[in-house]
Amino acid sequence: MLDPGSTALVAGAALSALAALAHLACVALGPKAYRFMGAGERMARAVEAGKIQPTLVTLAIAAALLTWAAYAIAGAGLIAPLPLTKLALLGITAVYLARGLAFPLLRPVFPKNSTTFWLVSSGVCLIIGSLHAFGLASRWAAL
Repeated sequence: MLDPGSTALVAGAALSALAALAHLACVALGPKAYRFMGAGERMARAVEAGKIQPTLVTLAIAAALLTWAAYAIAGAGLIAPLPLTKLALLGITAVYLARGLAFPLLRPVFPKNSTTFWLVSSGVCLIIGSLHAFGLASRWAAL
């Protein structure tokens, strides 16, 4: 049985992996998926126009999220430590929490993204960041 910190990191990893899959679904399903996920009309129209940038950005985000999931699993002790696990988890936690809290500052930069997108994605980031923070604090000495 996992200790509470490891459990939190595994839950955070699972949510990161699900977020990565949602991004991959946008690439696979096309403009309608970008619209459904609230990425904005600009992104959806760029996909419709055959532009590669939305796909590359979305794939990069998915790759980062999958990497972050692997670091959380390593931090939980389920796989061998990855390079700089403690430092990486500290950065990942900070990014999730900052993204969750900073949406009022980011929203004007991306005005075409829907309110639903901002509320849901920011809430998810806060949840994942909180799981990482708890897990990292609990497992700090073991890392």
